[in-house]
Amino acid sequence: MTHLEALSAIADRQAIATNLARHSRGVDRNDLALLRSVYHDDAEVSYGLFDGPAADMAAYLTGAMLGQPVTLHRTGHMWIETENDRARSESYVIAYLSTPGDGGEGGGESGDGQVQRLIGGRYLDRHERRDGVWRIAHRTYVMDWNSNRPGSGPPPFGSASPLAAFAPRGGQLGQDPGTTLLALWKTRQDQQTTERTTDMQPQDIDAVVARDAIHQLSVAYCRGVDRADAALIRSVFHDDGSFVGAGMSGSADDFAVATAELVRTAFRTSFHSIANEWVEVKGDHAIGEIYVIAFSRTQGGGEDGADQDNFIGGRYLDRYERRGGVWKIAERVFVQDWMTTHASTHQDDGMYAQLPTRGGFAPDDPVYAFWTA
Repeated sequence: MTHLEALSAIADRQAIATNLARHSRGVDRNDLALLRSVYHDDAEVSYGLFDGPAADMAAYLTGAMLGQPVTLHRTGHMWIETENDRARSESYVIAYLSTPGDGGEGGGESGDGQVQRLIGGRYLDRHERRDGVWRIAHRTYVMDWNSNRPGSGPPPFGSASPLAAFAPRGGQLGQDPGTTLLALWKTRQDQQTTERTTDMQPQDIDAVVARDAIHQLSVAYCRGVDRADAALIRSVFHDDGSFVGAGMSGSADDFAVATAELVRTAFRTSFHSIANEWVEVKGDHAIGEIYVIAFSRTQGGGEDGADQDNFIGGRYLDRYERRGGVWKIAERVFVQDWMTTHASTHQDDGMYAQLPTRGGFAPDDPVYAFWTA
C-alpha cells in the first residue's frame, strides 16, 4: 500500500469515528435529528430491546428518555476496517445512566430509589459511504458487563460550594451547556476564512501512517485479551517481544498463552477500554503510552464464593519496531495506577433482559462471525 492509499484509508476511518462520536452525542443530548443523521435512511439495528429500522429506534429512544436523568455514552477505542465504500467496526462503549430501582438481582437502591448503572459493551457496525458520506448501515449491540450501585445523592459541588460555578451540569438538547457552546463556536468558525497549505514532508506522512498502524495493534491486543484469544494476542508482538506487569512477566509467547488461560478460566467477562494514545515515531522505532480502564468479573473471587467486580486503571508503556515493513510491539510494560474491587452487582434480569446479545470468548463471541462475514 502506498502512502497515498494509506492516508486515504486513515481519512475514511477518521470520518467513521467522527460519525460514531456524533451517535453518542445524539443519544446523550436526546437529539432526534442528530441521532437519525448518523444512520442511512434504510439502516437497521439489533439491540434486543429494539430490533428494526434505525429511524424508528431513534424516535423510540428519544421519546422514552425525554426528561429523564442525563446519560453518558463513552465510546472508547474503535477497530475499523474499510474496503472501498464499505466498512465494519467494533467499538467499545461504557454507558452511564441513573434509573429508579427495579428490584433486579445484585443491585441496591439509594434513599430516593435511584440506581446508578455502568454498562460495558460493544457496537458491531457496518458502514457504507453513499454520495461521499459515511453513515451506519447496520448496528448490533453486544453487552459485556454491568455494575449497579445505589445512587450517591446530590453532586459533590453543591450550590454552597465555591466550586459550584465551575461545574456545569449536562442536560438534554438546549438545556445542555455543550449544545450551546458548540453551536456558538461553530458559527464563529464558519465566519473565519483561512488559507491552508499542505506541505507535509515524507517523514511526516510516514509518522501518520505509523501511528495508525500502531493503533491497530492496540485494539487487536484488547480484543485478544478480552476474547481469551491467545493467537490474536501473540500476533501483535514481534517474535522476541516481551510483556511485564499484571502478575506476569516474560516472553510474548508465554504471556499470550497464560493470559488467555487466565481470562477463560477465572473471569466471567473481561473488558479493556483504551484512550489517550500518545505515540512518538522516529524512523523504524516508536515509543508510546496508552491509558486503559479494565473491568473484569471474577468467578467466586469475593466472600462466600460470590463473584467480584474489579476496575483497574493504568497505562501501557510500549516500545515498537517496524521490521520488514510491519509494525509490532517489541516491549510492553503495564503500570497500574488505581484499582477498585467490590462484590459483583451484575444483573441479568430487569432492563438487562432486553439486551440478549452477550459477549463471550473466542470463537463464540459475536465479533468473530461479524468480522468474517
